Amino acid sequence: MTFEISQQDLESAKIAVDAMRKAIEGVIDRLAKMSSDEVDREQVLLYDLAHGAAAYYIAKHCLNCINENQYDQILSLAFIAEAAYDIKLKTYGREALWGIEENYDEASKPFVTKYRDPGLLAELADIEPTSSLDSDFELVAETFRRFAQEEIIPVADEIHRKNGDVPENIISGLAELGAFGLSIPEEYGGFATGGSHDYMGMVIATEELSRGSLGIGGSLITRPEILARALIAGGTEAQKKEILPRLATTEIMAAVAVTEPDYGSDVASLKVMATYRDEGYLINGVKTWCTFAARADVLMLLARTDPDRSMGHKGLSLFIVEKPQGDPKGFIFTQENLDTRPKDLPAGKMEGRPIDTIGYRGMHSYEIAFDNWWVPKEKLIGEDSGLNKGFYLQMQGFENGRLQTAARAIGVMRASLEAAKSYAENRVVFGEPIINYQLTKAKIGKMNVILSASKSFTYEVAKLMGEKKGSMEASMIKAYVCKAAEWLSREAMQIHGGMGYAEEFPVSRYFVDSRVLSIFEGADETLALKVIAKALLKTKSNLS
Repeated sequence: MTFEISQQDLESAKIAVDAMRKAIEGVIDRLAKMSSDEVDREQVLLYDLAHGAAAYYIAKHCLNCINENQYDQILSLAFIAEAAYDIKLKTYGREALWGIEENYDEASKPFVTKYRDPGLLAELADIEPTSSLDSDFELVAETFRRFAQEEIIPVADEIHRKNGDVPENIISGLAELGAFGLSIPEEYGGFATGGSHDYMGMVIATEELSRGSLGIGGSLITRPEILARALIAGGTEAQKKEILPRLATTEIMAAVAVTEPDYGSDVASLKVMATYRDEGYLINGVKTWCTFAARADVLMLLARTDPDRSMGHKGLSLFIVEKPQGDPKGFIFTQENLDTRPKDLPAGKMEGRPIDTIGYRGMHSYEIAFDNWWVPKEKLIGEDSGLNKGFYLQMQGFENGRLQTAARAIGVMRASLEAAKSYAENRVVFGEPIINYQLTKAKIGKMNVILSASKSFTYEVAKLMGEKKGSMEASMIKAYVCKAAEWLSREAMQIHGGMGYAEEFPVSRYFVDSRVLSIFEGADETLALKVIAKALLKTKSNLS
């Protein structure tokens, strides 16, 4: 590469990042003058604010972390230019709506022009970003990368095409590597020691496994982590000692039952009831999108324990619901002879129906109907102290779930980029490999830019969360990276041409898998409107 970076480029990058900040602050200032009802009606503006701010935060991180490696510098500067362009698209023609001047970014135009130059992007296709991991985390990455290469990738496409099940050898193999104990404290049989190392280890493992397969690799360790974090946050000591060691070894596997047919992100409106009777609770109602529910031994179930629905999220409690393992094609369980179950009750019933999906296959998601399913009182997480605290406890797990989803997206992006480069180097069109054409190279160069910056900021958020910070940043990286993964996998598929549409090429799987990322662990729209935008209105002082 002949491209040279000057000190002026670095100074110009600061100007570009500052212009982005002015745009974000402008709209926050304008919204701050409105009533809460008026703000809520500005949904398009709030959505663009959330995604623009996510791009700004990643760009600011890139600026602050520019190192001495020329290639990494160029990738960082190119991302800053891309983020500035992204915010310009959101504000162009809507400057008054954003509360900014039309020429707010005039001084940054030369920088954006230079670092979005098609010729530069084409050159960036050849860059191999350097690793920022220390030796310990490199070992973690290499361990899970090798497992994905040897155990997951050889079977991933067949399981996807046949809508099959996660092989038991993958579950047992990951258990031997300690994957299910990464978020569980050492005193309960896991490997977590507290702090940033735990979050980083989980992110790195998830990324490498997702590169092999989102469905049968990257998502396997998410559900037990969600339950583990809820237990750590609010479980009794007896519950922790009983459940956590068994999660770490996969003696038991967990699924999560929170979403309902009429209520997804609107958790406060959930209807499934847990009615107290004779030292236990009767569960009635329907949950949906319970991933891995057939294979799971326990469900982490959020149910309404206060019949007054006006209590919203304050009337919900979290339960550990034991169940047999079931047939992936659907299951019906009857509960009659449980020792603690009142003898005068009719038999309880749990029925699971699989929901077929276009991607994210291998674990299967289910709609589960509960009819008088009995749960002993000691399975209420926290017991008496956890009553009506379930919303807060489940959020302990789901907050990190957003970070994990970003890591999953990074894995899918890496797989897509690698597939695109390999195909482009070998596919000959009009007498030349298509990697030699500027359009192909510019696409791959932009993939490199977005992947590099997204990955770097994901690691930064992991460090923040280890310091009990970074809640808003976790939502931001989830929102940004999941949409980026859709774009990147789409372009990788396009580079494959007609063969990208064929199931025999893994890139078609990456494309349909990436589509779910903006839907689960907080739908993109709800995350933007209800979490990120509202947090920004409270934290303007943190923008700089």
